[in-house]
Amino acid sequence: MICDTDVYAEATTMPKNKGKGGKNRKRGKNEADDEKRELIFKEDGQEYAQVLRMLGNGRCEAMCIDGSKRLCHIRGKMHKKVWIAAGDIILVGLRDYQDDKADVILKYMPDEARLLKAYGELPENTRLNEGIAGGLDEEDDGAGDDYIEFEDEDIDKI
Repeated sequence: MICDTDVYAEATTMPKNKGKGGKNRKRGKNEADDEKRELIFKEDGQEYAQVLRMLGNGRCEAMCIDGSKRLCHIRGKMHKKVWIAAGDIILVGLRDYQDDKADVILKYMPDEARLLKAYGELPENTRLNEGIAGGLDEEDDGAGDDYIEFEDEDIDKI
């Protein structure tokens, strides 16, 4: 005799996994092992640029070293794998048919960008993202005046 719960259990079984993997497969492995990669210089039809702002949809606005502002498209190989933020130094491929657009070929790590600047590939006035600690050294002279000393009477009034 078949009871109602047996029929219900057969009808609501979990579906079989027919895909190629789940969430972790989409995340992929951490490919950050290329820390000591060879420094790549620009070739003909390429230019160094600094990201001004991210626009979304795989696009960013960048100021190229030649002085022109271009709309850059992040190529599919880098999209969602190499994170690009404002201030990063990138290598862009120029388009022959559209001078105001370019394609992001490579993102330079901060140490690679410093090497490019040292080799003279980037102009001296290019501001690299040195972090917050880089700009605090000049203003350390008056750091002793940043606190107020209260006496016990003042604390009792509060």
